[in-house]
Amino acid sequence: QVQLVESGGGSVQAGGSLKLSCAASGYRFSRCAMGWYRQAPGKDRELISRISSDGTTNYADSVKGRFTISQDNAKSTLYLQMNSRKTEDTAVYYCAAEYGRWCDYMYWGQGTQVTVSS
Repeated sequence: QVQLVESGGGSVQAGGSLKLSCAASGYRFSRCAMGWYRQAPGKDRELISRISSDGTTNYADSVKGRFTISQDNAKSTLYLQMNSRKTEDTAVYYCAAEYGRWCDYMYWGQGTQVTVSS
């Protein structure tokens, strides 16, 4: 059974940094992509960063240049380094992992709250 467990959320002041971790168990890294999503109050869940099996990374315009996604296959952990935080970054952050023959299904973590105050 696959489990994705996020950690590292919390409160930070604007301009500060925070690093999220997603520990994956029962999931095979390096085959499908993994990513980070977030959902702010009253808004839809949005993809903010994705890392493909070949290491290619993508970012939403709203976080480009401030956030960095990475993964440690040996530790089965996905990371999201968040710098220069803005109040609009306040949201619940979710780790997601693609699976299936065509990588067209998704496992989800339970989410971790990140709050940025001015």
